[in-house]
Amino acid sequence: MVNPCLSCAVEKITILLADDHPSFREGLSRLLDEEDDLTVVAQAGDGEEAVRLAKQMLPDIAIVDVSMPKLDGIQATSQIKAACAATAVLIMSAFGNESYVVGAVEAGASGYLSKSVQVRELVAAIRSLHAGETVLDPQAARKVFSRLTHGSGALNPEDARAELHPRELEVLRLAAKGKSNKEIAEDLAISVRTVQSHLTNIFNKLDISSRTEAVLHALRAGWFSLEDLS
Repeated sequence: MVNPCLSCAVEKITILLADDHPSFREGLSRLLDEEDDLTVVAQAGDGEEAVRLAKQMLPDIAIVDVSMPKLDGIQATSQIKAACAATAVLIMSAFGNESYVVGAVEAGASGYLSKSVQVRELVAAIRSLHAGETVLDPQAARKVFSRLTHGSGALNPEDARAELHPRELEVLRLAAKGKSNKEIAEDLAISVRTVQSHLTNIFNKLDISSRTEAVLHALRAGWFSLEDLS
């Protein structure tokens, strides 16, 4: 006989929704709550409320609109990450402005998606973020690449690169394209565990702690060309 409590054992990914449009929040909340492993635990209508609720609820994921009153999404992201380091922030926006994308990543966001994204893609992104991955839609990734490789803060292309093995550089290149660990594993015909091991080695060698930082380091150093992200 099936134990009726088995369904209760599913570990839920807790989510904070921050958007100044109540109808958008309510609609998205209902859709996400339909997933067995997702639950929306709080909703915020402005940036200050988002920060307050993040501190109170400590959600796994904060989905934050880039344009909000009191504190915009980028300011809110910075404060959420400062107070709740374990919360992964996903910025959602109707705008693809380069400064928004770069600002969000530099503020500590682990993802940036358009509000036009399909629900199944958003759900997949939430699960990827919870697994410690970075989620950038392809257009956003190119904007980050363009800003960082043509800015004044570029690193020496040989800096630390010589310390990475060819396979580690290949894993990092695929990560820069926004691919998940599973997709990288499939592309390279290796296991997900091996991908995770390569990423851990990369983090240790570059003295960083996340995929986002690793990708930013690589972009600033000019290790990849625009073709690598297409």
